[in-house]
Amino acid sequence: MRTQVGIIGAGPAGLLLAHLLHLEGIESVILEARNREYIESRVRAGVLEQTTVDLLVQAGVGDRLKREGLVHRGVYLSFDGRRHRIDMAELTGGRSITVYAQHEVIKDLVEARLIARGMILFDVDEVTLHEVDQARPRVRFRQHGQTSELECDFIGGCDGFHGVSRASVPDHVLTAYERRYPFAWLGILAEASPSSEELVYTYHERGFALFSMRSPALTRLYLQCEPDEDLADWPDHRIWAEMLARFTTRDGWAPRQGPVIQKGVTDMRSFVVEPMQYGRLYLAGDAAHIVPPTGAKGLNLAAADVAVLARGLTQFYKTGRRDWLDRYSETCLRRIWKVQRFSWWMTSLLHRFSSDNDFDRRRQLAELDYITSSRAAMTSLAENYVGLPLD
Repeated sequence: MRTQVGIIGAGPAGLLLAHLLHLEGIESVILEARNREYIESRVRAGVLEQTTVDLLVQAGVGDRLKREGLVHRGVYLSFDGRRHRIDMAELTGGRSITVYAQHEVIKDLVEARLIARGMILFDVDEVTLHEVDQARPRVRFRQHGQTSELECDFIGGCDGFHGVSRASVPDHVLTAYERRYPFAWLGILAEASPSSEELVYTYHERGFALFSMRSPALTRLYLQCEPDEDLADWPDHRIWAEMLARFTTRDGWAPRQGPVIQKGVTDMRSFVVEPMQYGRLYLAGDAAHIVPPTGAKGLNLAAADVAVLARGLTQFYKTGRRDWLDRYSETCLRRIWKVQRFSWWMTSLLHRFSSDNDFDRRRQLAELDYITSSRAAMTSLAENYVGLPLD
């Protein structure tokens, strides 16, 4: 097979890249290890920055997002038994976030891809990349027991942290930066209508907690826990007891309870690899970086990456120039490190570390008090949370 851009992975990064290229008349083929049902049903991130929403709407895949997404103009910081609202829209000139699950974004992008008669090859395995530093890189793979080869001009490595794309770059080319956090999140999805219209980030002496939602009927909740937490030790009654202990405020606010339909433990780490390009291979999304989920940035960073990459590929095919492609890593990394800083800051601000003492707790409470009483501090948080503008 022959195409202009080979894309490894049908997550948000790969699907959005293919769609943006299609809008510019550039052909691509997507290779995906899983089947369509799996990628459209896997529940993951759910907070979209204003920047990401604007990108999806402008790309013509935002109709259902606008109908069904839950727009949040503010967010709460809860500490010392009280909730404090940050009015993000007022502080940022009307910008907001939208709660719309990642698998719903994927459904919209898959539908757009199929309507455009673009190619997605599902259930692909044994993927290997060849001659990525040459003019005609190739991708070999197996599908339904048959070996095939895809020749292309460029490869978009959008196959996640454990994918083959980053592993195909020689070790001496890449520099990895990583930080692991000494805690994790125990997350649940509950059949309970949300008791708050906006997210609630809670700092508590028992550990961090986050109140979120996926729909008017589903609440998403997280608790700080140990990285090696055994879910067998967390029956539903214990989960709800801990949720109420951390969330309940002095005025009586607390999450509504309901049947727990999903639970899991999420590892916490920061990771960045530089550069994000090698020859004609360009890494995007989790293949190049991981952020702790505190700042709700994973999907949004992936969207920003492919917006930059699509712009560079469009310039190449329309003019033959590679200015933007050559600056792909530089452009993306400038944003990525700002987002890493914000995600680290939110994580450090709201979580209890095992090494903390009474001084650290008082310092965190003082910082939270400052943030919620200073317009400048609230503006800084709001600007980062709703999303920095695309370069």
